[in-house]
Amino acid sequence: QVQLVESGGGLVQAGGSLRLSCTASGRAFSRYVLAWFRQGPGKERECVAVSYLNPGSTAYADSVKGRFTISRDNAKSAVYLQMNSLKPEDTDVYYCAANRDYLPRRASEYDSWGQGTQVTVSS
Repeated sequence: QVQLVESGGGLVQAGGSLRLSCTASGRAFSRYVLAWFRQGPGKERECVAVSYLNPGSTAYADSVKGRFTISRDNAKSAVYLQMNSLKPEDTDVYYCAANRDYLPRRASEYDSWGQGTQVTVSS
């Protein structure tokens, strides 16, 4: 497991941008699948972006495709989520997650989670 700490959340107006960061402590960061999830009150945790083990290989939820970009810096043990053209419906707590060696089928299978960072988009 790695320990994950997110930062970069905040309040932004609709149409604005935010960049979330997640830094990890632990070894072999390059062997982890990394993902960003979000969850609001009474809602299921939604995976919005994944960075696979293959460098540059990523995937996005339809709801954020074309607006969000996930990137990773293995040398810094960090993963980022650049969020552009934000909408009020993007308001949620955002979590980074990591799993070693393979892509889990369910959120519950990720073995490391950050504490979450609040993103609020005002209309």
